[in-house]
Amino acid sequence: MTSLRSPLAEYNKRRNFGVTREPKGKLGRGRSGRMRFLVQKHDATRLHYDLRLEWDGVLKSWAVTRGPSLNPEDKRLAVRTEDHPLAYGDFEGTIPEKQYGGGTVMLWDSGWWEPENRSGRGLARRQADIPSSRSADARRVGIGADAVTPRRKARELAADQGG
Repeated sequence: MTSLRSPLAEYNKRRNFGVTREPKGKLGRGRSGRMRFLVQKHDATRLHYDLRLEWDGVLKSWAVTRGPSLNPEDKRLAVRTEDHPLAYGDFEGTIPEKQYGGGTVMLWDSGWWEPENRSGRGLARRQADIPSSRSADARRVGIGADAVTPRRKARELAADQGG
């Protein structure tokens, strides 16, 4: 039997909205017809970066365990996390210490993305073209079963080291 559980049920279950300022989990629709991507720097138990891709009314999310690398061949472990509401793309602030994900969340990068294959199979094939607001060039991101591999030139990444 197929479950009709909301894709945001896990997100809502993990949060106490009377304590945290994070947005409540509601399915949404993009405002522009394009799909948003964002990277949030999250200083929780361990500093990491959260990659979020808009897809089917939610932000599909991965916690990337290490920051950018100067070597575009480096791979980064990314752990799939619960879907987040589209409104989370505008969230910055501090999640209270005893709450899930407690720590500071800061928007690090954002923009628009599209799957490699416009039919929508690109995300299923785990390939996406993501242009960065931090550089003029698009970067291809391969999302494997356990990895996110940013393919960016060293000169683009050098600018990222400043924060």
